[in-house]
Amino acid sequence: MSQFTRRRFLRSTSAAVAGSSVLLCGTKTSGRVLGANDKIRVAVVGINGRGTAHIAELLKLPDAEIAYLVDPDQSVLARRLKEVETKSNGLQKPRGVADLRRVLEDTNVDAISIATPNHWHALMTIWGAQAGKHVYVEKPMSHDILEGRVAVAAQKKYGVVVQHGTQRRSNARIAGLHEAIKAGKFGRLKISYGYCCKARAGIGVKPLEAPPAELDWNLWRGPAAVADFHRNLVHYNWHWFWETGNGDLNNQGTHQLDIARWALDDDQTHPVKAMAIGGRFLWKDQGVTPNTMFAMAEYPNGQQVFFNVRNVKYEGYETQVENEYYFEDGGRIVRNKYYPKGSGEGVDIKVEPGKVTPGGHFGAFFAAIRANDPAMVNGNAVDAHNACVLGHVMNNSYRLGKQAPFTAKAGAFGDNKDACEHFQRLHEIMRAGVGLPEDGNSYTVGPVLSFDPKTERFIGDHAKEANALLKDQNRKGFEIPDCCGV
Repeated sequence: MSQFTRRRFLRSTSAAVAGSSVLLCGTKTSGRVLGANDKIRVAVVGINGRGTAHIAELLKLPDAEIAYLVDPDQSVLARRLKEVETKSNGLQKPRGVADLRRVLEDTNVDAISIATPNHWHALMTIWGAQAGKHVYVEKPMSHDILEGRVAVAAQKKYGVVVQHGTQRRSNARIAGLHEAIKAGKFGRLKISYGYCCKARAGIGVKPLEAPPAELDWNLWRGPAAVADFHRNLVHYNWHWFWETGNGDLNNQGTHQLDIARWALDDDQTHPVKAMAIGGRFLWKDQGVTPNTMFAMAEYPNGQQVFFNVRNVKYEGYETQVENEYYFEDGGRIVRNKYYPKGSGEGVDIKVEPGKVTPGGHFGAFFAAIRANDPAMVNGNAVDAHNACVLGHVMNNSYRLGKQAPFTAKAGAFGDNKDACEHFQRLHEIMRAGVGLPEDGNSYTVGPVLSFDPKTERFIGDHAKEANALLKDQNRKGFEIPDCCGV
C-alpha cells in the first residue's frame, strides 16, 4: 500500500498549484498541459463491474490512453490488465495498482474514472480534484449529503472537470423534452415521476469470515465504517447495506431521479420536504435497504418529485426504468406519449433535440477536458449533487421510519391526494401481484422531513435525528475533509 500521507498529498498539490499555468487545456492544478495531438491519460478505478464499461468506452476513443487500472482485488486486476491488452491488440498496456493514491502522484495522469462502490465516490472525487486530475465519477457522486457538498467545493476550488455518470444527460432527446416542458409546451409541470422497477432477488445470509488473500480489505473499505468481511459485500451486494450503498433508489434510481429533477424549473435546487414508505419484503435476507419504496419530495415552487422502487418479482412483473410527467391541467407524459386531460389516447411527442455536448458521455468529458471548460460536461458536479441530495433526503426519511400495518392507508401523505393515489397503486401491486398478506407484513413509514435548500440541513420536526444522517462515519485515514479544508 502506498505511504502517500495526507501531509505529503497537500505538499504535492500546493507545488502543482504554484508551478503550473493555464495553457491550451490544463487547469490551475494539473501537472500536465495537453497539446492538440496528446492523448488523455486516464486511470480507471474500480474494475470489477461498472468499471468494465468505462474501459470499453475509453477503448473506443482514439485520443484516450488507459494509463492505470486500480482495484484492491489482485485477481480482478490481473484479469482486466490482460483483457485491456488483448482488446486493444497490444496498443494499451496500463499499469495495475491497488491504491489510487499512487496514481495521483503521477503528474502524467490527466483524469481518473471512478467506478468503485458508492462509499468511495466522493472521497476519490475530492482527492482527484486536489491532485489536479479531471474526474468522471459514477452515480451517485456522493454516499451522503455532506460529502457531496465537499466534492462540489473541491471542483470549484481546483477548477477540474467533473462529470457524473448519469449518461442520460447526454441524451439530446431528453434534453429537448425538458426544454419543451420548461417552456410550457404541455402546461405547468406539477409532478416529475421516476421509476426504478427492476426485478432483483434476495442475497441470502453470508457468514463473517476472513477476507480472501487477494483482496486488500483495508483499501476496499476505505472510508466506510465496516468492521467485518462477508461475501455479501464483495463485489456487488454492498448496494444493499447503508454503510456502503444507498439501495436501488440511489443506485439504478439515480438516473431516473436525476431526470426527474432535471425537468423541474431551473431555479430549483433541493426539496423543502420529503417522505418515504416501503420495506424489504419476502426475501428475509442479509440486506437492509428497501426492495419496495414510494417516496415524494416537494420543492420551494410547489413542484414535486415522486419515486417508485419495486424489486420483488412476481408473475406478470413489468420492468419500469423510466420517467413520467404530470401537469397541473391534468395532462401527462407516459412512455413518450402525451395524454391531454381526460384523454385515453396518447399523442406521439415530437420535440427538437436539446442542448448537450455531443460525442456521448465520455466524448463530452474529453471535450470538456480539452477545452478546459467544466461547464461543457453533460452532468456537472452541481447537477450531480442536486440529484444525489434528492435521493439522500428520501432515503433518510425511510431510515428514520417506524413500522405500520401493511394497508393502503399506511402512507402519511396528509392532503396530498396525488401521493396517496400513487402509493395505493404500489400497495395494490404488492398485495395482489406479489401476494403479500396483511398479517405478517408491515410498512416502514418515514416521517415528513423538512429541509433547508440553502444550508442543506434538516429543520423542524425530526431535525436532530435527520441531521445525524447528513454525514456517514468515516474510518481513520479516509476522512472526508470539510468544505473549508478541502
